[in-house]
Amino acid sequence: QVQLVESGGGLVTSGGSLRLSCEASGTIFSIGDMGWYRQSPRMQRELVASITSGGSTNYADSVKGRFTISRDNDKKTVYLQMNSLKPEDTDVYYCKFIVQITELPRRYQYWGQGTQVTVSS
Repeated sequence: QVQLVESGGGLVTSGGSLRLSCEASGTIFSIGDMGWYRQSPRMQRELVASITSGGSTNYADSVKGRFTISRDNDKKTVYLQMNSLKPEDTDVYYCKFIVQITELPRRYQYWGQGTQVTVSS
């Protein structure tokens, strides 16, 4: 079984910074894409940023230039550095990994439990 544990959320004032982390544990052969999503109540979960196993990144337009996603494959961890935070960034943030758990070429999707980010004006 694979588990993702997130950390780093909290309360920050507008213009401030936070760094989210998400670490995987369990039976893992390899990790493909990693990503961060966010979701407000009654809203669909949306992609914030993603990073491939090769290091290519993709960002939502609303966070480009402010957020940076990175990964440490040895630590099985993905990070989201969030700078110049705005009140509209307030949400629950979730990480998602695409994981191959054995040498068989089958991949599974795993989600973290979510971490609250609140930006006050």
